[in-house]
Amino acid sequence: SPTKLFKNEHHQVSFTENEICKQVLLLGRYSKQLIRKGLNDFPELANEEFTYLYRLKDEPNLTKIQLIERNGHEKQTGTQIIKRLLEYGLIEEKNDCEDKRSKRLNITAKGEDYFHRSVEKVNITSKILAGKLENKEKSEFLELLRKLNDFHSHIYSEYKNLNIDRIMELSGSSKD
Repeated sequence: SPTKLFKNEHHQVSFTENEICKQVLLLGRYSKQLIRKGLNDFPELANEEFTYLYRLKDEPNLTKIQLIERNGHEKQTGTQIIKRLLEYGLIEEKNDCEDKRSKRLNITAKGEDYFHRSVEKVNITSKILAGKLENKEKSEFLELLRKLNDFHSHIYSEYKNLNIDRIMELSGSSKD
């Protein structure tokens, strides 16, 4: 186990935080695999594309940067995803009326069709990802996930260009 490894190497380990990190990483990997399987009939929605489409369905008329930030991606990654969605004809871009340098994004009729046809598969995938948790456990888990995501959303938006030591200092997290 990692704890034994670190003891043998004489490193101080924050077991609980490291275990949370490991579990979150594993869940992320499992969810990507299941989402890929769930959206198998929609190859244009592979990887992260479906989250962008769903976000635009929920929040139409976002700028490219707003859409990228709402999905927690780096600009380069988000720009590539948006480019693919534009090429597939699932979204469209229009000039922003107030800021001519900016583009606004919306779902096309084809994107709406993909959204509606994929919802059932996404719901099935979500049920599998929630595992065998009872409803109360799901609610408690969701509350904790939201709390963590609120924390990390702030880190992402306010401190993304800082190094890890400065982020630790500013975030109020404890090094212990």
